[in-house]
Amino acid sequence: MNTSSNAAAGSGDGLRVDLAGGVGVVELRRPPANFFDEPLVRALADTLTALGRDPQCRVIVLCSQGKHFCAGADFADGGDFTPESRADTSRRLYQQAVRIFRAPKPVVAAVQGGAIGGGLGLACAADFRVAEPGSRFAANFSQLGFHPGFGLSVTLPRVIGAQRAADLFYTGRRIGGAEAVDIGLADRLAEPGSVRTTAMEWAQDIARAAPLAVLSIRATLRAGLADAVEKAVVHELAEQQRLWATEDSTEGIAAGQARRPPRFNAR
Repeated sequence: MNTSSNAAAGSGDGLRVDLAGGVGVVELRRPPANFFDEPLVRALADTLTALGRDPQCRVIVLCSQGKHFCAGADFADGGDFTPESRADTSRRLYQQAVRIFRAPKPVVAAVQGGAIGGGLGLACAADFRVAEPGSRFAANFSQLGFHPGFGLSVTLPRVIGAQRAADLFYTGRRIGGAEAVDIGLADRLAEPGSVRTTAMEWAQDIARAAPLAVLSIRATLRAGLADAVEKAVVHELAEQQRLWATEDSTEGIAAGQARRPPRFNAR
C-alpha cells in the first residue's frame, strides 16, 4: 500500500499509516499488548485528524500489530503511580482521546485478541468493530478497583444499551467475540485470523459509497457524541482519582499484575 504524505504527517512512535483505494489503515505497533500512553493517543488523534482532512481518504481501518488489539494503559510500567500523578497523566491522555471522537471520517476497528479497559474505550470510539471468536472484550475497571475511563461511561451504553453495559461494568467480566456480536458490542464476526481482512472489506464497501453523503450521515448519527465524551471524562477522571487513593484500587492493580484474584475490603 502507498503511504499518504498527509496521513503520514500525523503518525508517530508506535503507529504505521497507509492509504490506498480510499482506505486509510492505522496500525498500533506496540506488540504484543499495544498498551497506550499519552504520546501514542496524541499521535493517533493527530493521524485521524490528518486523514480526516485528506481527500484521498474516505474511511479508516484501525488495527494492531501482534496478539492483542489494545490492553489499555500499562499499570506495570514502573512509573510514579500516586493518585495525583496518575490523574495528571490521565487528564492529558483523555484530552487527546476526545480529539479521536472529533475526527470526521468513519472508522472500522479490527479487534484481534483483547480490547481491555482503555483498549475497549478505544474500540468503542470507532463506528464499527469486527471481532473473531478469539477476541476478548472487558471493561475490567471494577476488578482493578476504580471507575471506567476513556469516555466508556458514554460510549458503552450507547453501543450495547444501559443494562448490558452495567453488567460489564459491575462484573468486569471478559466476553468473547461471539457474545460481543450477540450483544452488539462487535458488529461482525470474522473467521479466525481474518479479522483485518474482514474489516478491510467492510471499509472498501464504505469507500465506494458517496463520500460527502457518508460524512453527512455520520455527522448526524454522532452529533453531540464528542461533546458528551469530553464532559464524561472530567467526571470519570475525578472518580478515578478518588478511587485510586483506596486500598481496594491498590489491591486490584497489584492483583492484576500478579494475575491472581483480588481481595477487596471496601477500604
